[in-house]
Amino acid sequence: MVEIIMKTLQELFSDIPVAVVGGEADETRVGRVVADSRRVAPGDLFVARRGEHFDAHRFIPQAVAQGAAAVVGMDPGLVLGVPYLQVANSRQALAHLAAAIHDFPARKLTVVGVTGTDGKTTTCNILYQILAAAGLKSGMITTVNAVIGDEVLDTGFHVTTPDAVDVQAYLGQMVAAGLTHAILETTSHGWAQYRVDGCEIDIGVVTNITHEHLDEHGNYENYRAAKARLFESLGMTREKRQGNPRLAVLNADDGSFEYLKAKTATRYVSYGMEKPATVMGAELVHAPGGMRFKAVGDDWVVSLESQLVGSYNVSNILAAVTAAVVGLGIGPGAVAAGVRNLAGIPGRMERIDMGQDFSAFVDFAHTPNALKNALAAARQMTQGRVIAVFGSAGLRDQEKRRMMAEIAVELADLAVLTAEDPRTESLDGILAEMANGAAGAGGVEGVTFWRVPDRGEAMRTGVRLARAGDILLACGKGHEQSMCFGETEYPWDDRTAMRAALAEYLGVNGPEMPSLPTKNSY
Repeated sequence: MVEIIMKTLQELFSDIPVAVVGGEADETRVGRVVADSRRVAPGDLFVARRGEHFDAHRFIPQAVAQGAAAVVGMDPGLVLGVPYLQVANSRQALAHLAAAIHDFPARKLTVVGVTGTDGKTTTCNILYQILAAAGLKSGMITTVNAVIGDEVLDTGFHVTTPDAVDVQAYLGQMVAAGLTHAILETTSHGWAQYRVDGCEIDIGVVTNITHEHLDEHGNYENYRAAKARLFESLGMTREKRQGNPRLAVLNADDGSFEYLKAKTATRYVSYGMEKPATVMGAELVHAPGGMRFKAVGDDWVVSLESQLVGSYNVSNILAAVTAAVVGLGIGPGAVAAGVRNLAGIPGRMERIDMGQDFSAFVDFAHTPNALKNALAAARQMTQGRVIAVFGSAGLRDQEKRRMMAEIAVELADLAVLTAEDPRTESLDGILAEMANGAAGAGGVEGVTFWRVPDRGEAMRTGVRLARAGDILLACGKGHEQSMCFGETEYPWDDRTAMRAALAEYLGVNGPEMPSLPTKNSY
């Protein structure tokens, strides 16, 4: 555990870019910064945030009753019996205060931030392996987990950057463990909600920016602007004792390139396969066990072999290699070893083998671009048919439903449309939108695509459809451990479900199929 030293309000606010517009940062001492009123303990500083669907200011009395030593919020003139500091943006204040209470751990680390629509987790893991091969002590925070030394911590059920309080706590643990580098996966939600402010990022990396999260951001421009905050933040990173590159690593092949280049506050480099870039991929060869290619820089070339599959992973590898070589000065030998050492990532084109005569994979692809890439990768790997099982989430970008169904009709031979976190929306309604998209693209229901509401039964359907030499690909959930119906998270793992469906089909021992509320809907 990281030791927390009591600090005064004056000390906390003295070195962060957050102005107090009401009240006074005095000598009151606090031991923790807390944003959840239910977790407030005596001596804590409670920060009341305001969101689209909630306002934590109404829980301030509860926080004070539980012993909060001071409160930060956005409402003016509150009289509480403990110091109350008004700020313009309490979300942003939370991030910087969380950094300050941990004595600014990011200032003691070289921090690489990775953003993008697809490929963030993969790129982080590749870079982590490269740093390990170079003998550097690094930690990693992704939407899958946090890796700190020998400790692996779960960061949550669904894909988003952890809360600012958790991010800073993880960084603090890295410093306490003697690590020198941190790799941080940053989502658009994380940037829009200021969760990664105060992370003092030295190198910013983007994978791509495509159609996603428009429900949250309103339009593509807002979504892209949220991602751009990573590159704007590079200019605000403090000078560090160990030095800091302040480097942007941009994808020359992606439509975001010119926009992000203009937004970058520091120097930038680029990578790509198709357009001229600082680091180019060349001589790509797909092999049964992965792929090999070369990364070519201005005055260096490194031959790479990877167990990952799919052309899209070439881009992810190039992003990590560029950050490592150009940004961190890591040599070609360690780069090649790191890329070669990554066997795979949970839920990312993860092969499921129960002895069947066709290939089965589970992938996290939950966006149109990711589904397109996953199906294209599957097509490269087989002379047989490609069968896709996937859904589209409720209370999320509605246009994705049609787009993903159209992509499946275009790139897969057969598609099974099913549940993927319908939340409080009608699953039948979601599937109807997807079916309309599939039919509009030339699909024929009952012949080339099917609607199967229960995801377990959809897996079974995919298995029954598969023939020798085919590829069955379940997309959308990947590593995730739950699925949301209504407001309840039900235990679910696509990998377990695929193994269960295969075991039933083959008549061999295997796990039991997880149960969902849709179990009797077929």
